[in-house]
Amino acid sequence: MHGTERKDVVAETLQASSPTAAGPVPELLAFIARDAVSEADFNALALRLYAHQFQHNPAFQKFCQQRGRTPRTVKRWREIPAVPINGFKDLTLSCVPTDLCARVFQTSGTTRGDVKGRHWHPDLAVYDLSMTRNFQARFMAGRERMRMGILFPDEQLMPNSSLAHYLALALQTFGTPDSRYYLDNAGLQLDALCATLAQVQESGETFAVLGASYSFVHLMDALRERGLRFQLPAGSRLLDTGGFKGQSREMAMDEFYDQLTFTFGVPRSACINMYGMTELSTQFYDAGNAVLPAVKSGPHWIRSRVLDPLTGQDVPKGERGILAHTDLGNYNSVTTILTEDVGVEVDGGFLLLGRAQGAQAKGCSLAVDEFLRAARA
Repeated sequence: MHGTERKDVVAETLQASSPTAAGPVPELLAFIARDAVSEADFNALALRLYAHQFQHNPAFQKFCQQRGRTPRTVKRWREIPAVPINGFKDLTLSCVPTDLCARVFQTSGTTRGDVKGRHWHPDLAVYDLSMTRNFQARFMAGRERMRMGILFPDEQLMPNSSLAHYLALALQTFGTPDSRYYLDNAGLQLDALCATLAQVQESGETFAVLGASYSFVHLMDALRERGLRFQLPAGSRLLDTGGFKGQSREMAMDEFYDQLTFTFGVPRSACINMYGMTELSTQFYDAGNAVLPAVKSGPHWIRSRVLDPLTGQDVPKGERGILAHTDLGNYNSVTTILTEDVGVEVDGGFLLLGRAQGAQAKGCSLAVDEFLRAARA
C-alpha cells in the first residue's frame, strides 16, 4: 500500500468509523498509516490514550490510583500501569458502554475453565487497519495478492474469534479470487486441499497456507497417512499461529518447522509465525524460523517490555522476564497489558520462550490479584 492508494484506504476507514468510536480514533488511524514515527510521537499518543482510558475506564482508573499513577504523574509510556491479561476475564475493560460496541472478541477459555476473556471494540476500523498494514509489510513480501488457503473456520462459524477475523481480513484484502477456506464445520476439507496443492505445484503459482499451528499438525498427519508431500513453488509461504497445546499432539518447534518444510517444500525461512492474542489489536511476526527461537517484532504503534511481574520493573536486556505490550490499537480497553509469556529483549525485538512457570507464574498470579482488588475496591 503506497502513496495515494494508502491515503485512500485511510480516508475510507475514517469515513467508515462509527460515532461510538469518537475521540482518539481519527488520530490513531492517521498514526498507524504513517510509515514511521519517533519515540516522542509514540510517547505523546500513548499518554493521550492513557488519559482517555483513565477517564472513561473505571476499573482501570482505580488500579492506576492505587499505584499512584495518574495522567498528572505519568510522563512516559513505560510508566503506564500494565493490566494483567486475566483482567479481561474478570472485568469489563471498555471505555464505552458494551452495548454500543460493534464487536467483542473472546478467548477460548481453555486456561481457566469456561471463563473467557473479552475484548470490546466500538468498531473495527483501527483493528482492521492495524492488521492489514502490518500483514502487508511482514507477510506479503512485496506482493499485492497471493492465492491463499485458510486452515481455520470462517467468521460465520466463529464470530467472536479474533483469529477468524484476522484470517478473513488476510483472505479478503490480500488473497486472489480463488483463495478459500479448507476447514469448516465438517472438519478439514482434505481432498479439496490436496487437489489445490497438486495444482499449484504443477502450475508454478505461489501459494500461501495460513492457520492455527494445531491445524497444520492435523494436516501434516493426514497427508502422512496418505503418503503425500508437496513441493510448493518458490515464493510460497506458510503462516502459523497460536501453538498447539491441548489441541493436537504436541511437537517440539524444531520438529514442527522441519515437518512443514518436508511436507510442503517451503524453506523454514518462509515459515512465518504470528504471535498475537485476543487482548491485543496488533500482531507480532518473525522473519522466518530457520533458527529458533526467532526474533519477534511489531510495527511502530506497539512497544514491548520485559518485566519482573512482582515489581513491574524492567529486567536488564538479555534476561528473562514477563512480556508486557503497549498497543496503541487498544484505544477502547487498556493500552498496556502484562502477559503470562516469558521473553527476552534482544536487538530488533524479543524472543518468545513460552508460558510463565514457577516463580514467574506465581508473580503473574499475584499481579492479577492486585489488579482485581484495586479495580473492585
